[in-house]
Amino acid sequence: MSIQKRQLHLNLFIMNVGHHEAAWRYKGTTPEKITDLRYYQQLARTAEAAKFDSVFLADGLAVSKHVKHGAFVGLEPFTLLSALAAVTEHIGLIGTVSTTYNEPFHVARKFASLDHISNGRAGWNIVTSGSAFEAHNFNRESHLEHAKRYERAREFLEVTTGLWDSWEDDALIIDRTAGVFADPEKVRAIAHAGDNFRVRGPLNIPRSPQGYPVLVQAGSSEDGKEFAAQYAEAIFTAQQTLAEAQQFYSDVKTRLLRYGRSPDQLKILPGICPIIGATEAEAKEKEQEINELTIPEYGLNQLSNMLGIDLYTYPLDGPLPELPSIEEINGNKSRFQLVIDLAQREQLTIRQLLHRLAGGRGHRTYAGTALQIADQLEEWFHNGGADGFNVMPPYLPGGLEEFAEEVIPELQRRGLFRTAYTGSTLRGHLGLSRPDHPAAAPAAAAAVSQ
Repeated sequence: MSIQKRQLHLNLFIMNVGHHEAAWRYKGTTPEKITDLRYYQQLARTAEAAKFDSVFLADGLAVSKHVKHGAFVGLEPFTLLSALAAVTEHIGLIGTVSTTYNEPFHVARKFASLDHISNGRAGWNIVTSGSAFEAHNFNRESHLEHAKRYERAREFLEVTTGLWDSWEDDALIIDRTAGVFADPEKVRAIAHAGDNFRVRGPLNIPRSPQGYPVLVQAGSSEDGKEFAAQYAEAIFTAQQTLAEAQQFYSDVKTRLLRYGRSPDQLKILPGICPIIGATEAEAKEKEQEINELTIPEYGLNQLSNMLGIDLYTYPLDGPLPELPSIEEINGNKSRFQLVIDLAQREQLTIRQLLHRLAGGRGHRTYAGTALQIADQLEEWFHNGGADGFNVMPPYLPGGLEEFAEEVIPELQRRGLFRTAYTGSTLRGHLGLSRPDHPAAAPAAAAAVSQ
């Protein structure tokens, strides 16, 4: 009996015209199309032809004060992913939705709808939001404290999964002769009453093809890692070195055991921003070319927000000033620590740090040939650093096309990546089981006892 060789998972992270902050100024990109549905449909088709597990849309709920220089705005994920579902058949569709500035019933209903529309390809990237600017758009003077956001997220998830389970899988009867549409004994209120939410239920849509969408999480702080270990089925994370990735991978996989989960129930996908050239020198030149298009004023705003300090008064070619402690950061704590570690490890000036962060905002940027990039992915995959990768093209559509045409065939030649889809759902692509309805276990136990 042959044993199936472990293969890596690849998610395409679509960010408008690319992840590099200067992508909108780079040759071959079309920033005028960032609200054009046909543009995103073509990206999704390209990713599906390359056999990616999924496409992923980030989301923010505020506009940066430096919109003058940045193209990081875009369409709302539910709307766009529903439209992408109509022109694809296999690829997963993951959308970002905040638990801080939404209500569970809305989110449960929209994701159940997306899962039905796509025939089981939906995934939810669960975030707690990291920007005070978002608070100002939702009746708040300040951002909810970090630990409180995760407390709310846990209860939010309890409510949404309860709503998805408010219909049993076989609740629909549809007996025209008897006039019975659904079995009322299999459609139940959840009657949730907690510290943050009071929700009666049930949901007004039947249980979806996957039971519920794949649960994805993107925080790497202590709160974030514990949340992922308890609930997440995939995690998008950022590490700069293999050693850091190995430490994170081991830490999170070990935490799963505390919740009665096995390591294969959570896929860890670090971000990679690949800059591909025919030679290493060409790739480095391409990286320098796009870095030279960056506008320091924009990058300084991004970095100041990450580090919790105004950097505009400090010389670009000098080192970082003294920074606040991580305990004082109420935004993304893990990214704060990653940036500090990167700057200190490589003794970077502020300008050099801006260039290092321009491509992936803390995710690893690597410039090289397709073979070198495949080598990097294989090394991390085989040495306990990743179950796959969150691919973040620096510019679109070119960066995706280069990865699909050059890197993926190399991974396939090495037996590291699929050559055809073997499942029809996102859970199937990721090797994740469909969650049983809570009523299934008692019914199974009763059948065994008879």
